[in-house]
Amino acid sequence: MKTKKRMKATRYRGTHTHGRGSKKKARGKGHRGGVGKAGSGKRADHKKNFKINNPGKEKKVRKIIAAKLKTINLRDISDRFKGKKEVDLAGYKVLSLGKLKEKITIKASAASKSTIDKIKKAGSDITLSTK
Repeated sequence: MKTKKRMKATRYRGTHTHGRGSKKKARGKGHRGGVGKAGSGKRADHKKNFKINNPGKEKKVRKIIAAKLKTINLRDISDRFKGKKEVDLAGYKVLSLGKLKEKITIKASAASKSTIDKIKKAGSDITLSTK
């Protein structure tokens, strides 16, 4: 009497079709098993998510989202704000592409190190506000 029966899948090893007939039959998405939590349907109880298995004990994770700053280059500042002595760029990060043509006072949220160096060399001033 045989006590341990071999799995059927082991008999299919080395075959291309695993008992489905032609290769064409098993080409579609239906034979690939699904995506994510697939298979946790009517009778399968092993893939339930945390909320269903532990009611009232939901995981609460609060993500701190940093403020997204817009960027502006030095050449854009000198082109857009000609003739102005002070420029308020709250919500912007100043980047160092280009040169300043005039002396100007810039108020911005952030700036790169090379930008600060270029502004100081041009004789201008920059103040960074942290909010």
